[in-house]
Amino acid sequence: MRVRVASTALGITAALLAVPACSTDTAGTDTSTRTGKPADAAQQAAPLKSATLQTRLLDQSDLGSSYLRKQERPTQHDDVTVIGCPALSELGGDAATGGTLTFPHKAKAAFTYDGSSSEVAEELYSDSADKLSDSIGRIFDAMTGCPTYQVVAGGTPVDMASQKLPAPRNLGDEQWSQLLTFSTGGKSTVVKQTAIRDGSLLLIVSGSPALVDRHLDKALAKATTTS
Repeated sequence: MRVRVASTALGITAALLAVPACSTDTAGTDTSTRTGKPADAAQQAAPLKSATLQTRLLDQSDLGSSYLRKQERPTQHDDVTVIGCPALSELGGDAATGGTLTFPHKAKAAFTYDGSSSEVAEELYSDSADKLSDSIGRIFDAMTGCPTYQVVAGGTPVDMASQKLPAPRNLGDEQWSQLLTFSTGGKSTVVKQTAIRDGSLLLIVSGSPALVDRHLDKALAKATTTS
């Protein structure tokens, strides 16, 4: 079942509540993981423009003929209430009600797979390393303290849960990963989300767990290309 809430309490990606990954009756606990490396020259690199980020997104030629790009829908701004997670409520602003992170340089794309309900979405952001790390780190840290909670968006209640996943520590400078479960109307949707910060670039890949695992390395390689 598709759970469509364009403005999410996560404030990380508009795709999270739109991606119909795999249905399940099992919910997990909310967590994220992060590791860091000392500041280096790459972290001091100037932010990339949105037009440049757009060229570094995966496209159909990277993914194969089984993938079809989705048309981007206009951002909706439904009233959102977070119940049972004060840390998320306190973030406020776009972190609590926006569809994307509020960095000035960003690009995103989403794809359906093989005519099924499985989807994968990619987002790229660019800013200083410190700003990227602080912004997404605060959001993941807030979710870590809330194993389960509820989001009410546009009058639709969605039960939330998440499960900590091992972060791919061999990728980038900082890493976060979790498995999110959205439950409403007796149906559940599971979405994996992995975020990688590499210098002044932040990559977020969300969607069906198998598709996220399949394309994460490729997405990071293209996002960080210097050619």
